[in-house]
Amino acid sequence: MKLKKTEKTLASAAAKAGMDEKTARKWLRSGKLPSQRKVERHWRTRVDPFEEVEEEINQILKRAPTLQVKTLFEYLCRKYEGRFQEGQLRTLQRRVKVWRARHGEGKQVIFPQQHRPAEQAQSDFTHMGSLGVTIAGEPFTHLFYHFVLTYSNWETGTICFSESFESLSQGLQNALWELGGVPREHRTDSLTTAVKKIKKPERFTERYRELLDHYRLGASHSQAGRAHENGDVEQAHHRFKTAVQQELILRGSHDFLSVESYQEFLKEVLNRRNSARQKRFQQELKALRRLPERRLEDFGRERVKVSQNSTIRIRHNIYSVDSRLIHERVQVRIALTHYFSYQKQLIAS
Repeated sequence: MKLKKTEKTLASAAAKAGMDEKTARKWLRSGKLPSQRKVERHWRTRVDPFEEVEEEINQILKRAPTLQVKTLFEYLCRKYEGRFQEGQLRTLQRRVKVWRARHGEGKQVIFPQQHRPAEQAQSDFTHMGSLGVTIAGEPFTHLFYHFVLTYSNWETGTICFSESFESLSQGLQNALWELGGVPREHRTDSLTTAVKKIKKPERFTERYRELLDHYRLGASHSQAGRAHENGDVEQAHHRFKTAVQQELILRGSHDFLSVESYQEFLKEVLNRRNSARQKRFQQELKALRRLPERRLEDFGRERVKVSQNSTIRIRHNIYSVDSRLIHERVQVRIALTHYFSYQKQLIAS
């Protein structure tokens, strides 16, 4: 139609438009564009095979709205043997999709998060047993405290052995001092070592609150069973462990001489992953707040009484002490390295 205004003949305009002269004449006579002549189809081109059992399908969905469509289809095939064919499953899926949109349960609304430099860090523990790592030939059962900045996805972490407050404190402080600054907020899941039960007036435990106050760090936590609310670190778990697994395959061995050599291996994996995040990471560094003058102690303290057997019991574990301390009360420091030493003693025995 545009070329008809500039070309001398209809044949020339049609040729330049890439169509037959007769076709060009037809469109000119209609005076409409192809998109304007398209009629929206609102009728079926074939008979709906489920129309006669529609009421039964609706009753089943009302009773069990989360029932899988495939399960429903198999049920109908059993009840009406020979009536439905395998290729009709997609038709039933479309029908159920429409029913759920009109009568089904409401879906969870998730708003996209807008991250800003140094605004939030997320952390969580992840089990590393699936990697099959061994230390000097012995199975190494451990966790990894994982710390992620949500804006740049810069990450770091610390090997640990339980989701204790000592592990949380050491892992968080290691991350902040490696980072060289403090973000505005630290987000965790509902860790019992950090977050109190819903009915408690105080939101966080006393020890965790002291740790936050020392670093002037705001805090939040995800709701139980809502992993997506801590989504950055949850996704980082999967990607990090996949990267470690691939590096172990390239290395040709899952065995390490010591925990320190394994920690160094993990550090190299983290550095490679962080190398592609430098542009945003530099923006985060400029926005971080200053660290305090010193770290807090990242070990626990307990006072216990020495038994007649010259032993003390610490968190379900028994340790021997000097017999001179029988019936005396002693102060014990509980650190992650002590826990690992205890594990090695068990393995050796």
